[in-house]
Amino acid sequence: MNVFNDDYFRMFGTKNKFLCQKFKNMIFRHNLRFLYWLRKAEKGNFLGKILCYRYSRKYGLEISPSAKIGKGLYLGHPYNITVGSDCIIGENVNLHKGCTIGTSVGIGKIGSPIIGSQVYIGINATLVGKIVIGDDVVIAPGAFVNFDVPSHSVVVGNPGSIHHKENATYGYINNRV
Repeated sequence: MNVFNDDYFRMFGTKNKFLCQKFKNMIFRHNLRFLYWLRKAEKGNFLGKILCYRYSRKYGLEISPSAKIGKGLYLGHPYNITVGSDCIIGENVNLHKGCTIGTSVGIGKIGSPIIGSQVYIGINATLVGKIVIGDDVVIAPGAFVNFDVPSHSVVVGNPGSIHHKENATYGYINNRV
């Protein structure tokens, strides 16, 4: 359950050794509770799959257990987040309310996104198609991305436009693992 401990660290900035504190946080924070059962479901745990599905429907966190998600996932404002089953997400990624990362089956790049490490995806941002998002990238709130994004970039707007920036996620990605 090392991956969940890294997710916990991203949320709280501490690797809390006190089981009672972790338990309290899991009771009062649904994003942490969902992440715990998501990580169990990823390993094939039957109860994990059931509870992951339950919380998925309750909070709109439609993150597929079959998506490949690296350690240190941070769910900020955790409602209505969608991640498709074939998506690949790197380490230390922030997903925020209403963001959609999905497969394109129609016109354009057919397939699912591959997202690098240290990526911030803002509120209501949409990433679709067989695209590659590099490391150290900020996808601004409301951006629509259906094209490849190089590392060290900021994407803004609909349609999205790329702006190069070194250390783009500085101040956005905290408590890196």
